[in-house]
Amino acid sequence: MIKFNPHINIWDEIKDYTVITFGLACYAFGWIAFLVSNEIVTGGTTGLSSLIYFGLKIPIPVTYFTINAILLIIAIKIIGWQYCIRSIFGVVMTTFLISLAESLITEPVVKDEPFMSCVIGGILSGVGIGIAFTRNGSTGGTDIVAAIVNKYKPISLGRTILYCDLCIIGASYVLFHSFEKILFGFIVLAVSSYTCDMIINGIRQSIQLLIFSDKYEEIANRINSDIHRGVTILDGMGWYSKQPKKVIVVLAKRSESNSIFRLVKQIDSHAFISQSNVIGVYGEGFDKIKA
Repeated sequence: MIKFNPHINIWDEIKDYTVITFGLACYAFGWIAFLVSNEIVTGGTTGLSSLIYFGLKIPIPVTYFTINAILLIIAIKIIGWQYCIRSIFGVVMTTFLISLAESLITEPVVKDEPFMSCVIGGILSGVGIGIAFTRNGSTGGTDIVAAIVNKYKPISLGRTILYCDLCIIGASYVLFHSFEKILFGFIVLAVSSYTCDMIINGIRQSIQLLIFSDKYEEIANRINSDIHRGVTILDGMGWYSKQPKKVIVVLAKRSESNSIFRLVKQIDSHAFISQSNVIGVYGEGFDKIKA
């Protein structure tokens, strides 16, 4: 039985699915325009679908949807509906976008430059997947396989996906008898993985500031009113002076750091500030806490 969360905000869901669709569009365009058109096999079910297409000429969208449909049916029975809802959307939307890209792109965008195609295609694929992942989106495929394996075996999701991708890329030798094609596939895997990580970590990266100042009340009030960030005041003591000190703790987006520094300098140019990077801040004003 499917259970729906009564606390879901419809507008937030619409925004999430819109961003996921945009990310999947980037992924589909990069994959068709730069990789498939140059016969470069990547990982995941998209890579497996392209292998089948190059070998048997079965249309990629048909194979992609069929493989993922089977995996989703298995995942629904083993993992449950809650995990699979956005995966179902991702599979359906990716199938449509791949079909659309195939109809619009009939030849390589970059001709006779396979390495350049690998880099550009890998970047676009990584950007697209990264954008989708920031909204808990999924393209299904090896993600589902990894989730199923992880439920029964103590193997991390990332390691399972990596093993699947290596096997799929390596299998391209059977068709092309070319180590160069395998190398190109590994380049795409490395570039897309790195780009995806950069997108996810870059969007979620926040900073933590520790501000030491005798004018802590004025600074805290201005951060509240001007920057619209919450502050916490901690009690401390200077070990050398043995005098009590108030410490302002602020969690903010990296883009807000310059504004906070300027604000503190205006109020107390002798303030002492420590800044550190924080990846993953969840709560009011930041990312939602998601299971």
